[in-house]
Amino acid sequence: MGSTQFGNFQNFCRDSTLPICNILITRDNPNQPPGQAYRYENACVLRGISIGNNRYLANLGSILIDGLAILTTFFLLWRSQRKAAAVGRREMQLFLLGFLVVSICEIFTVGGFPLNDNIRRGFTAAHIAAIAATFWILLMNGVVGYQLIDDGTVLSVGLIVLSAAAIFIGTGYIALDTAFSWTGYFDNSYDSDHRNIALYVLYQLLPLVCVFVYFILEAILVVRVLGERRPMLWLVASAILFAIAQIFNYVISVHICKPTNGAIDGCFFQSLFNLLSVIMVWIFWSSITEDDWPTP
Repeated sequence: MGSTQFGNFQNFCRDSTLPICNILITRDNPNQPPGQAYRYENACVLRGISIGNNRYLANLGSILIDGLAILTTFFLLWRSQRKAAAVGRREMQLFLLGFLVVSICEIFTVGGFPLNDNIRRGFTAAHIAAIAATFWILLMNGVVGYQLIDDGTVLSVGLIVLSAAAIFIGTGYIALDTAFSWTGYFDNSYDSDHRNIALYVLYQLLPLVCVFVYFILEAILVVRVLGERRPMLWLVASAILFAIAQIFNYVISVHICKPTNGAIDGCFFQSLFNLLSVIMVWIFWSSITEDDWPTP
């Protein structure tokens, strides 16, 4: 990718339903569904289900999956609470709380509720900030297993909460400034390429780096420290499901949207596979925190 393309969301917003496009694209009609660049030629507009008066409920499938994700997250939080002796229990609960916030925001950002555009932009800023912070918490969960600091302590939980809060606030501010042009610094985000390097790094690159480092840290912990192989099945499954989610949203989405005339796109499948990936992460964590594992 050339330097002139770094930070550009034009192609992403043309072919996919992404929350960030809500603050980079000005929609021609507030009643149109969110998330895509309606001004682009050959863009497939996700319309979903008509609810009358030229109003649509887009991404109903994603809304339902996000509702399931919220219920699943509460169940996993409860199950985590019952594992009183598990290493990294509080830290895993922080990750689940982050995913809970992401799921709630996603209902209003890529879900096609007919909201006021400014309200949708506010949810979008919170969504983007929650994504960045949640992936950071996932990375910190990978560090916790090495017991550099006793897990579950005020110091361990406090460091994760403070660092994640800093990422959330910083990313959220940039997203809000982009959406509402408070300072005008990010106004060039509305040019033909919709370029925003800060959000590109925080929303696109940071999650990938966190996932990669988490996978490496946990693979070393399981194979070299614990001397086990079976938990790697859950870790690999989580990585594969996460990759499939991104492929559906960024690559396959447009090929689903066009044949269905905008009834559905890859966002539904991304929501589904992201949920399955998080479940696999929890099962992996649970499998390496049983009492019969050797202590590092």
